[in-house]
Amino acid sequence: MAEAVLIDLFYLKLNSQKNCPQTLLKTLNAVQYHHAAKAKFLCIMCCSNISCERHGEQDNCELETSNGLSAVLEEFEIVSCPSVAASLYTIKQKIDERNLSSIKVIVPRHRKALMKAFIDQLFTDVYNFEFEDLQVTFREDSLKQSIEINIITAQELREIQNEIETYLRSLPALKGELTIITSPLIPDIFIHGFTTRTGGISYIPTLSSFNLFSSSKRRDPKAVVQENLRRLANAAGFNVEKFYRIKTDHSNDVWIMGRKEPDSYDGIATNQRGVTIAALGADCIPIVFADPVKKACGVAHAGWKGTLLGVAMATVNAMIAEYGCSLEDIVVVLGPSVGPCCFTLPKESAKAFHSLHPACVQLFDSPNPYVDIRKATRVTWWLLLKVTSYHLSWILNRFRRTLGAT
Repeated sequence: MAEAVLIDLFYLKLNSQKNCPQTLLKTLNAVQYHHAAKAKFLCIMCCSNISCERHGEQDNCELETSNGLSAVLEEFEIVSCPSVAASLYTIKQKIDERNLSSIKVIVPRHRKALMKAFIDQLFTDVYNFEFEDLQVTFREDSLKQSIEINIITAQELREIQNEIETYLRSLPALKGELTIITSPLIPDIFIHGFTTRTGGISYIPTLSSFNLFSSSKRRDPKAVVQENLRRLANAAGFNVEKFYRIKTDHSNDVWIMGRKEPDSYDGIATNQRGVTIAALGADCIPIVFADPVKKACGVAHAGWKGTLLGVAMATVNAMIAEYGCSLEDIVVVLGPSVGPCCFTLPKESAKAFHSLHPACVQLFDSPNPYVDIRKATRVTWWLLLKVTSYHLSWILNRFRRTLGAT
């Protein structure tokens, strides 16, 4: 049984004949009868703009209501926006506020493929859609085809994507302005930065507004994430078309740009000019590596598994092997991540961090000790320095002193 029911009346005007409102009244009564008991959201989508020329309509999309129809409409939430993108995104917000996922869409047959195309762009696999034909008579000039159109052309799909992109660009930033944190350690020849949680358009409570990770298992669609990325590119000054991010597997695999791209990797190394590489992180640590001598750089995603597997060391080793970087020339900066106050692991998993260095674990005897993955990353870096042939005792001493710091 559907948790939400959406009736598509967008761009369609009721026939002026007296029986047409009665036909719609019958349809709405049927929807209410079959779904009101279990559906938590009943919605009608219609147009608020008198000019619908982009989709071949020039009529005002108002509902001509009788007294009986007006009474039934009170049981439905009406979403009236100037575009399909705006309407569906508004409806999606209402569905997400209620944490619903099973949705029935009642739509005219000739618009079913169009609606499916919009839904594919704005929703993810979290949602389950069911479609039903809307049985209402409309004006002849408004309904040019009574049969279902099964194909959306490439040009039509691009127009749908453009409409969605235009709408998303118009949305205000949520929860604050876009902020980019930079490090004075990274040389100026590299554009770099770490984003925070604010300044994007993602509204899902479990995600930051500046969410930069899309997944079919999340409610945030790729179009929203892409808009966040566009805003970041504009603020930071990089080409979004040459943006590459890690494909997380919580391992220590590194992709060297120019070689065949693996299916998954938690590190990237490159010496190509004009490209932007990124490691996403929330609890996990995003790490930036920069060698101003060889003009090479890298990024890594270090979660607790990747930290133990040495993803930071693997990225450095890739830069040394591929670009001839020297260890003492590589600047390493750890980005924002979870702190030792807030990250716990089961004791069996925490044992590996305790073996790495006891200072990496607090309350080790508890069932779920607190683990400092930032300190563990610095320890693994210290171990890398220790096994090299370079005489860098002054660096070693510095890292030994910092082991006691958070």
